[in-house]
Amino acid sequence: MTKRIAMWSGPRNLSTAMMRSFGARGDCACVDEPFYAHYLVQTGLPHPMREQVIASQPVDWHDVLPELTTGGTAPLQYQKHMVQHMLPDMDLGWTGQVTNVFLIREPERVVASFAQKRGLPDPAELGFDRQWQMFSQMAERGPAPVVIDSADIRRHPDRALRALCAAIGIDYTPAMLSWTKGPHPEDGVWGAVWYDAVNASTGFGGPEGDLPVLAGELAGLADALQPAYRAIAAYRLRIA
Repeated sequence: MTKRIAMWSGPRNLSTAMMRSFGARGDCACVDEPFYAHYLVQTGLPHPMREQVIASQPVDWHDVLPELTTGGTAPLQYQKHMVQHMLPDMDLGWTGQVTNVFLIREPERVVASFAQKRGLPDPAELGFDRQWQMFSQMAERGPAPVVIDSADIRRHPDRALRALCAAIGIDYTPAMLSWTKGPHPEDGVWGAVWYDAVNASTGFGGPEGDLPVLAGELAGLADALQPAYRAIAAYRLRIA
């Protein structure tokens, strides 16, 4: 039976590097942002490669679910998800069939990184409030999902991944610490725009430096995202 791990992140986090990490295990199939096309159709957002993304995936989210709940034969399935892709009218009931993990990152870093790519973001596109909403809904129906902070992974990849694997009930392997450069077969078509840094990497980068200093609207946005970040961060794994 396949164990399914749904990793819930916002944009400009370590989510693609984590997909590389799990893919390097040798026993894990990866699924890259399977609700992206549905999200673009429903919101009308003019994302880069919009038409190519829509053409590459089912545009009805219901049609995605079989792959996420019953598809595949590998021992593990890693599902890379963006929380903002789960629009409010999408039923989260199916998430009871998978092991859910929330990947978080400090708002200042997310805002600065997103702004470099696409300018001033809409708060909803960054997913902080939605991430906390989803975590809360899942925690209400059962044990709270696992939460891990990308800063801990970058500081201590081996320790953080060991702790994560233990928390979700799978064996850790050092193979998760490195991967091959370049695009990978599981990458979504949008990787041509968004995955330049991870495609140039062979492992997790070192610890990040000081928090970026933001000004004006960017600073105000990061401040507004702090309550949701702090709420979910209270549940994060403590990496010894």
